[in-house]
Amino acid sequence: MSGQDHKVKGSDLFVAALENEGVDRIFGVPGEENLDLVESLRTSKIELVLTRHEQAAAFMAATHGRLTGKPGVCLSTLGPGALNLSTGAAYAHLGAMPMILITGQKPIMSSRQARFQIVDVVATMKPLTKLSRQIVSASSIPTVVRDAFRVAMEERPGPVHLELPEDIAGDEVPAAPVIPVHPIEIPVAHRTTLDRAADMILAAKRPLVMMGAATSRPRSTHGIASFVRRTGIPFFTTQMGKGTVPGGTNLYMGTAALSERDYVHDAIDAADLIVAIGHDPIEKPPFIMGPSGPKVIHVSYTPASVELVYFPDAEVVGDVGPSLELLADRLEGKLPQAAALLPLREEILKHIADRATEARWPPTPQRIVHDIRQVIPENGIVALDNGMYKIWFARNYRTRVANTLLLDNALATMGAGLPSAMLAAMLYPDRRVLAVAGDGGFMMNSQEMETAVRLKLNLVVLVLEDNAYGMIRWKQAVDHFADYGMTFGNPDFVLYAKAYGAEGHRIESIDSFGPTLDAAFKEGGVHLVVIPIDYSENVRVLVDELRAHEKAKG
Repeated sequence: MSGQDHKVKGSDLFVAALENEGVDRIFGVPGEENLDLVESLRTSKIELVLTRHEQAAAFMAATHGRLTGKPGVCLSTLGPGALNLSTGAAYAHLGAMPMILITGQKPIMSSRQARFQIVDVVATMKPLTKLSRQIVSASSIPTVVRDAFRVAMEERPGPVHLELPEDIAGDEVPAAPVIPVHPIEIPVAHRTTLDRAADMILAAKRPLVMMGAATSRPRSTHGIASFVRRTGIPFFTTQMGKGTVPGGTNLYMGTAALSERDYVHDAIDAADLIVAIGHDPIEKPPFIMGPSGPKVIHVSYTPASVELVYFPDAEVVGDVGPSLELLADRLEGKLPQAAALLPLREEILKHIADRATEARWPPTPQRIVHDIRQVIPENGIVALDNGMYKIWFARNYRTRVANTLLLDNALATMGAGLPSAMLAAMLYPDRRVLAVAGDGGFMMNSQEMETAVRLKLNLVVLVLEDNAYGMIRWKQAVDHFADYGMTFGNPDFVLYAKAYGAEGHRIESIDSFGPTLDAAFKEGGVHLVVIPIDYSENVRVLVDELRAHEKAKG
């Protein structure tokens, strides 16, 4: 038989194309429409990581893209399974995380099941992805898969959806070669834009740098840190830009966890120029531009989108790290005014650290963040779910390495914290990885505790217990609504953890909190630690104190 006569199934071509892209894991919950693909995976080098819900699989795939820069891959069946991926698709789309979603479908040539379970998943996924397409020919699979990975990785990165119908997966066609992977190169910024930006920075009397979400791309961090070091301009970060320049540097001014009136906004309001590196307006605004505010230079991989709160005066568009190196060449040694805002730093950070070691019980968010920082090494990873505590981690948790505080300030969905931490623990088994979730968000994907135990992960899960959807309850109070409809009961979390084969710990005093976390990490395996939290600080600090601070500024 000649090579041209050799036939292979479409699913084999698909798996070979995934292997060609370097895929080593696929996360998901297969259905009968995926069985050819599952059989092809069985004899491949790719591990099928079975999760307990498709949403968790999507969060894990998205986090793989976030941490590595290469698309993570998730799998579901048609209809209900595919729709369960949709929140993860939006998570990756807003968060700029490269990801491939693979869904099954009934045969498209003829089907004996009529319209059973069929929804138009391709159309459903279009507004949530960069590209959504159905594969209609097995022979086209190598090119379709290569193009999907290219699109997912190109700036701005994001999810791509491929629907593989059952008959296309099972169709036997002549063997087709995979398409060679080629590097995606991004040009540096044009010299004219670099010159214009340099002139604006040289003319500024009180310059300030901001690190946004795109600075956390794995390819970005070296050039960014070098720019700060060479220019000596102080910087602050957005929530998703934390860690891109070492947090221990004496130029760090804080993190904009709120959009205005926080202590870091003393520096923002005093600046006459902000160099916004990697800002993505999909994040909740770190500051709100106005006619009397500072000028803004947008430095990123893609042009700025003009928003009501963000309309930069100049743009430097290109590969961020190398472009910043070229910009630093024009500025180094020429900025005697670079540190003009630095005297504000001590007062800003002093306020942020206030009451961080207070011994009250239940503990404050500040104390919880402080004690976690003590047991997590510089390269350890804390993955947050979404809740009131996220603001406190963004303000108070100092990061020294990029992507060591994983939080979502784009879709800001609950339920992502545990799956994201699980993926980090899979990628970095020798690092300490901590998932932090409120009792509300944890229960949205708590079934994945079984997955974590089955995979023998080293992972500590911290549940902050307040028996309520705490952030909405706080907003309800701040807006003077009645306290209604936001509270619930919880299971015994210690017994709940043990039911999955994990270890459970309930913290009874703040003095035992740090030692319990430390012991759990040293023991290894999956541990759940539950601690109550006192959110009365939300009103005292984030409302009353900041309001008084704003009034004092005049």
